[in-house]
Amino acid sequence: MADTVTIRTDPDTEHALDVLTRDGANRSEAIRQAVLEAAMRRERLVEMKRAFLRRPMSAPDGVNLADDIAREREGA
Repeated sequence: MADTVTIRTDPDTEHALDVLTRDGANRSEAIRQAVLEAAMRRERLVEMKRAFLRRPMSAPDGVNLADDIAREREGA
């Protein structure tokens, strides 16, 4: 048997639920689907970040922004 989850809604949440139930889905179905979709998006985002961080870094281009900013401040 699945657990029951209770939420407190506010006007923004009520509006979102109205949007999600316009197709005839009941509130429970809409919330369940929204939770599943949010979890999938978060997992994809984490995997995209990991994939990006695993990419090899290109060779430095010789520009050091911190040094450039420090030199500009010294001249100001």
